[in-house]
Amino acid sequence: MQNPASLSVEQRSIDQIPEDERHGRPSSLFSVWFAANMQVTTVVTGALGVILGLPLPWAIAAIALGNLVGAVFMALHSAQGPKLGIPQMIQSRAQFGFYGAIIPLILIVIMYVGFFATSAVLGGSALAAWWGISTPVATALVSAVCAVLAIFGYQLIHQVERAISWLSGIGFLFLTVRLFTQHSVGSVWHAGHVSGGTFLLVAAIGATWQITYAPYVADYSRYLPKDTSIRSAFWWTYAGSALSSIWMMAFGCVAVAIAEQSFDGGSVSFVVGLGPSGTHWLFSLVIVLGIIAVNVLNLYGMFMCVTTTLTALLPVKVHGWTRIGFIVGSAVVGTVIALAGSANFLNNFENFILFLAYFLIPWTAINLADFYLVRKEQYDIEAIFDPKGIYGGINWRTAGAYLVAVLAEIPFMNTTFYTGVFVKDLGGADVSWLIGLVLAAALYTLAMRPVVRREAAAALG
Repeated sequence: MQNPASLSVEQRSIDQIPEDERHGRPSSLFSVWFAANMQVTTVVTGALGVILGLPLPWAIAAIALGNLVGAVFMALHSAQGPKLGIPQMIQSRAQFGFYGAIIPLILIVIMYVGFFATSAVLGGSALAAWWGISTPVATALVSAVCAVLAIFGYQLIHQVERAISWLSGIGFLFLTVRLFTQHSVGSVWHAGHVSGGTFLLVAAIGATWQITYAPYVADYSRYLPKDTSIRSAFWWTYAGSALSSIWMMAFGCVAVAIAEQSFDGGSVSFVVGLGPSGTHWLFSLVIVLGIIAVNVLNLYGMFMCVTTTLTALLPVKVHGWTRIGFIVGSAVVGTVIALAGSANFLNNFENFILFLAYFLIPWTAINLADFYLVRKEQYDIEAIFDPKGIYGGINWRTAGAYLVAVLAEIPFMNTTFYTGVFVKDLGGADVSWLIGLVLAAALYTLAMRPVVRREAAAALG
């Protein structure tokens, strides 16, 4: 097996990885997803558990439940990478059609531009405080590092994520001890009043946090040998993502419970301030590295999604300078949004992005149902790249199942951007993601099984 040097620019983009270029072990997936979640954005998201009104123990329980359930779906996507050897979103052409896959792709590109921008602001704030430079300059520097890593691609990303996972793990282990020893956690650790609706809402936040990784999780497993077992790819991904997310979100719950005003005044400064005097620069570094760990994945995923969309519409060859241009262009757009927006704008934009995640949930259900239940890992890879292939231009059966599932979700959504009409009757609970998952998978499976049987019969002659 060929193992390309990490300091050479990746030559592959959306094309299938040949057998002689497959390499690595599934255990590497643990560090990728562990590092991606060991960062301050996860901490801030977890704090919502207490901010929304749950007592601390119940907030942590809801966060843990949501992440444990949501990570199942993102890890199932990860297991697709070694089997197919192609990026996650181009595989959607097998369900939605060559051109039909553009619809979820556009939503996903918008979502990851938003995630890149909001994370870049936090990373820029930490670097600015550490180096004593302006926040815009610091934000641009953090984005530039992410762009360089994304240009070099898969191999270097895996190596950098492995190093960051160790540094972040050790750093946050120390900060977690300081959080519990420097503050009276026992004084806020009480059962209190628990609303079932709020509990389910917080669990939904944890679950959708995991599911938002689904559109690019297979991008980081597609170079693994084809004989990599689904079980090993699943469990290494699941363990890395669930463990780090629960840890960081629980950290955020505790932080906001014991020091709400300090935490609201600046999550980055609060986390850095937990360190002893003279070590703040070190924990600023940990935060910056954590932001780089997740934002390089956002940027690399954006590149894959933009490439998949443009190559469906234009005769574009993605290599060399074209690849660099796509990545730098995506980084510039995300950074400009980060720098141009006020704090209020970015908060609202992030809420809008999380709202878009609900449109992602039926996609993930359809994609997983197709891989595991309908086509059962059997795909014509050449046809995925052919608009006249067996998967067609637009699969209207899939489009119908997707649209019905999205419409069914809307009355049950509970976000700051939109609240569904049935949410009040459910005590504030958000069950839309469960409805979207189950309904989309069921409708797609019922609609496509006859079609797949005909495809199999035609293939046999």
